[in-house]
Amino acid sequence: MPLEGKSLGYWYNKGAWVMQQTTIRLEAGEVVGLVGPSGCGKSTLGKVLAGHLRPIEGHVLLDGSPIPTGVRNPVQLVLQHPEQAVNPKWKLRRTLAESGPINNNLLSELAIEDAWLNRYPSELSGGELQRICVARALGSGTRYLIADEMTTMLDAITQAQIWQSVRNWAERNQTSILVISHEQHLVNRLCSRVIEWPCI
Repeated sequence: MPLEGKSLGYWYNKGAWVMQQTTIRLEAGEVVGLVGPSGCGKSTLGKVLAGHLRPIEGHVLLDGSPIPTGVRNPVQLVLQHPEQAVNPKWKLRRTLAESGPINNNLLSELAIEDAWLNRYPSELSGGELQRICVARALGSGTRYLIADEMTTMLDAITQAQIWQSVRNWAERNQTSILVISHEQHLVNRLCSRVIEWPCI
């Protein structure tokens, strides 16, 4: 039951391609690294796979078919800056509820305290807020997690804690992860397969 991007192409300004004829395949339960220099289109690929951007060329397929619209996408994306991914006017319980019923086992795995859910995003640290974003992304029905520089802005201890929690949850729930990073040592440590991303 793979997630596939077939012959993907995307540009931001007509004629200046960020990627062309890009093909990628992730198998169920697989942890894959995508590593390369900044500015080479890795984040664009992640957004296309997760449905945040529509490819100009090619297709994204799940189990051989287009991902249906009108339902929660089984491919979820977590970005580098959590404060940009949440509504600052919502308490975090409402933010989590976007992904369906709150899973207390997942909150426990990610060391999320119940008291945080009654706060606004500005009342949490970057690491705490990123845990919330990860919990929302790993909500009901998620089969593929696209982690785009997910822990780059966090200290080393918080990075390790979050990745350990995510790996544990993914293994138990057969959730695949695409780790997008420019940090070779991170993807080497986390991933069973690493894709070297070229600039075009």
